[in-house]
Amino acid sequence: MTTNFPRPRGRPRRFDLDQAVAIAQRLFHARGYDAVSVADLTEAIGINPPSFYAAFGSKAGLYARILGRYSAGDGLPLDEILRPGRPVAEALAEVLEESARRYAADPAAAGCLAIEGARCNDPEARQAARALTAAGAETIRRFVAATHPEAAERLADYVVTVMTGLSTMAREGHGLDRLLATARIAGLGLAAALRA
Repeated sequence: MTTNFPRPRGRPRRFDLDQAVAIAQRLFHARGYDAVSVADLTEAIGINPPSFYAAFGSKAGLYARILGRYSAGDGLPLDEILRPGRPVAEALAEVLEESARRYAADPAAAGCLAIEGARCNDPEARQAARALTAAGAETIRRFVAATHPEAAERLADYVVTVMTGLSTMAREGHGLDRLLATARIAGLGLAAALRA
């Protein structure tokens, strides 16, 4: 049996979409959202602007897609770290230490893509980044609330604040040793807060 499907209009896409997203992710992570132009993206990917807009809709649309990719592959594995029944101070300290490791892993693309993007000038991109960081904060809050409901909001705020600082300092050039030292001091603070 033969089925005739209508041919898509226009020329067929001649670039690898996944590779294009990976290239764009690297640019955004290295330079920051605001410092990357559509011209930078099209040149790096090797496509023209009409192909870019056909594939991604907008720079912010591409960035939202990148955030999904980042969270699935390069973001913190919060579900693994924040396992039910795990001691809260230990788990949150690991969140901070793993953040430090990831933020310092690549000096050319230091910090957290989502945290840094949450400060960009584009409202649509900023909203996408803030949605991702808010989801992470909510995951932390729920984990703490399971055993320490009275402390859940303040500890989640504290962890997110420290993560933001770690990301900023990684972007400023602090290496892994300095970031881990900060994360470990913050971990001691978490343990003390839970004992109080």
